Amino acid sequence: MSISPLLSSPLGFGTAPLGNMFRDIPDAEASATVQAAWDQGIRYFDSAPFYGAGLAEIRLGEVLADHPREDFVLSTKVGRVIFDEIEDPHDRQLGEKGGLFQHGRPNRMVNDYTADATMRSIEDSLGRLKTDRLDIVWVHDIAQDFYGDEWLQQYESARTGAFRVLTQLREEGVIKAWGLGVNRVEPLGITLDLDEPQPDAFLLAGRYTLLDHERALQRLMPTAQKRGVDIVIGGPYSSGILAGGSHFEYQQAPTEIVEKVRRMTTLAEQYGISIKAAALQFALAHPATAAVIPGATRPSRITEDIAAISETVPQRFWEDLREQELIAPNAPLPR
Repeated sequence: MSISPLLSSPLGFGTAPLGNMFRDIPDAEASATVQAAWDQGIRYFDSAPFYGAGLAEIRLGEVLADHPREDFVLSTKVGRVIFDEIEDPHDRQLGEKGGLFQHGRPNRMVNDYTADATMRSIEDSLGRLKTDRLDIVWVHDIAQDFYGDEWLQQYESARTGAFRVLTQLREEGVIKAWGLGVNRVEPLGITLDLDEPQPDAFLLAGRYTLLDHERALQRLMPTAQKRGVDIVIGGPYSSGILAGGSHFEYQQAPTEIVEKVRRMTTLAEQYGISIKAAALQFALAHPATAAVIPGATRPSRITEDIAAISETVPQRFWEDLREQELIAPNAPLPR
């Protein structure tokens, strides 16, 4: 019930931006970014068919195919099947994430968490990633942000389909671990309460960050830690606003978030540290966290992430964040 033994470092690489999230990224830039991650020692890579309708997987696979498969850990996701037919990316129904990958491939994408679709999704991902095996498989986005009031129906489809398939594949040794990859806390809490075989870990995006962590602290992290279910933190920069960008929750950041980030950044500058260091080290401070996987589209961002992980942050900085009520009073602080 742990993926920590698989990981050589707590810093991985999330490939959502390589699916042309927000902008049209040249292939050469995407490849250089993945290669920079490899050259600087990153050995855990996460992707998904959803990222640009397979584009991120294709770009990741092109680079990783040149490296020994036993030297890295690879995860991707199930829940969406990509077809050869073409559709208009602007017309996709993505709940709160409308238009997120409008610059990605125009291949038709279908939400499907059944057993057959899970197996097809894995086979298709293996082809795009140019590999013969996956280490970790996440069940993707069965939550309110994509499905609204129908999310529990999608969850039940996954419980009787994808969950059981992935449990069997793990028992057979085809994959090493499985779990859910979502942007909401509630599906993870429900899953921890299931009587059926439990997942090994969760990928939680955007819900345990400097800007948003109280619900996860209340409803997920302590239980996950007690059960030995690891948490991989995705989106540690809250869609970019904590890394100098303007997006929060994949949309333009509202005024109150911009102001909160301004206060955090001002405090970080007073201590001579980067806000990236604060974001990554905060996410890793919780005992349930096994890894953090920021995304990037430029090689220079990889260098910044690696520096941020090892940057020395004064203890007083964390205490000031708490005293100014910029983080929850019960959030574990880095030591």
